[in-house]
Amino acid sequence: MADTVATGLEDEKETENEDKEREKRPFHSTGRAEKSGGTSELTETLGFYERKAKKQDSKRSLSDLSLLRFVSAELTRGYFLEHNEAKYTERRERVYTCLRIPKELEKLMVFGFFLCLDAFLYVFTLLPLRVLLALIRLLTLPCCGLGGSRLLQPAQVCDVLKGFIMVLCYSMMHYVDYSMMYHLIRGQSVIKLYIIYNMLEMADRLFSSFGQDILDALYWTATEPKERKRAHIGVIPHFLMAVLYVFLHAILIMVQATTLNVAFNSHNKSLLTIMMSNNFVEIKGSVFKKFEKNNLFQMSNSDIKERFTNYVLLLIVCLRNMEQFSWNPDHLWVLFPDVCMVIGSEIAVDVVKHAFITKFNDIPADVYGEYRASLAFDLVSSRQKNAYTDYSDSVSRRMGFIPLPLALLLIRVVMSSVKIQGALSFVCVIIFYLGMITLKVLNSIVLLGKSCVYVKEANMEEKLFQSPPSTVSSRVSSRPHHTKHTHEPPGEPVEEGMSASVITQPAHQPECTASKFPTSNSDQFLTTPDESEEKVLSQDGTELVHRAPKKDLLEIDRFTICGNRID
Repeated sequence: MADTVATGLEDEKETENEDKEREKRPFHSTGRAEKSGGTSELTETLGFYERKAKKQDSKRSLSDLSLLRFVSAELTRGYFLEHNEAKYTERRERVYTCLRIPKELEKLMVFGFFLCLDAFLYVFTLLPLRVLLALIRLLTLPCCGLGGSRLLQPAQVCDVLKGFIMVLCYSMMHYVDYSMMYHLIRGQSVIKLYIIYNMLEMADRLFSSFGQDILDALYWTATEPKERKRAHIGVIPHFLMAVLYVFLHAILIMVQATTLNVAFNSHNKSLLTIMMSNNFVEIKGSVFKKFEKNNLFQMSNSDIKERFTNYVLLLIVCLRNMEQFSWNPDHLWVLFPDVCMVIGSEIAVDVVKHAFITKFNDIPADVYGEYRASLAFDLVSSRQKNAYTDYSDSVSRRMGFIPLPLALLLIRVVMSSVKIQGALSFVCVIIFYLGMITLKVLNSIVLLGKSCVYVKEANMEEKLFQSPPSTVSSRVSSRPHHTKHTHEPPGEPVEEGMSASVITQPAHQPECTASKFPTSNSDQFLTTPDESEEKVLSQDGTELVHRAPKKDLLEIDRFTICGNRID
């Protein structure tokens, strides 16, 4: 070991001596030097200067290593963000999108709220009048000698069925004791009530998803063309199913309102706090998941329905509490902070949830304007002469909001809370009813005007003259008539006397007909881009018929499966 170290030191000394001797000799070259000798001498000279430069750099680097120089370098070093301009521009746009979400979301929520309010007021105002007119027609038409004509139109049949369902369910609701239910729920523990409230929310969604199908089945069974009179017997089972559904759903909402009332009347407000914190758990369950545009549309409709339902439940809670305190106005101010807390938490949760969903999935804030235009299209299309459904039913399908059970519960609570005695009370009821009709009419006029503006801005006017979106069952039933309707121009106006079942266009159309429609920006947002799915559809024409319409926003309701999920 010692010999090796000594040998290394001797080599370093020899190298230093050679370098010193070479420094004394000047570097020059002669043109008459031999090639081999001149080349070797030049190589040695270059190696000498390289070693000299390395020694100087090492000495300089050792002298630069100081704490003061490190601190000055940290304080004065710079960088240029323009070298990655695209990245920072994208980050800035994401921030702007998050800042725009509250405004755009609340525009959609306000518009959807008034849509639900319009459908809800329809049950109290225009539906009784329409039922009364249908019954008058049913009683007077045979007396006029017009027995061969149709007694009631399909819309009038649906109205009469709705009226009978409301009357039967209201008579059944009288056997439900609200006070007993309140004390039964109040005797439970806080944790048990929290679990019950979550179960009620889930059950409400399940009832809404299946309830509208029950009502639609009843309406179609009662109004479809019959070849034999025996087929009309099928209306009775459907009617009994609809009555049972509306009654059970109303009981479910009553238990939900009673649980909320117990939370308001608790001394330490612990139950109300736990119930409000449940809204923030919703953020965890939805923010960190992949969302497409159609899924976000479903979630927006669900939030609109949930917010409107919560407002009605708060109204029921306030009515019950005011009745217990003999309608003392001072008690209303006691309830006011809790009501504001419920509403504020709901709005905050919706804003945070939608802001981060759009951020993580790169969805622009303008998509809420497209959703608003789709909801407006439903309202405008339902006002056409050849409309295929009532507007209240359209809202029920789109948002999962069924007004019949909620309206039934509100009528039950109001009738039990307000005592009508004397002629003056009846006059007040009539004035209140006229005021509700006025509110309904004004709300409908404003909504229709706004909807026309939204549809025009989205360039969706041409879709108003197309056939209504057909479901899978209607496409299956229309397959035998596929060749008959294929050659009809899709933009041609339909005769006034034709029903919705006649004007329904086939699901499969040749590709050449697509060029007849004017292209617009609305066609881009009415379909959610999915490259992998579009590739499969383009290769198989039959799959294109069945799967492509599910991408259309106008055909997506609250409970349509989009991307293997329902939100």
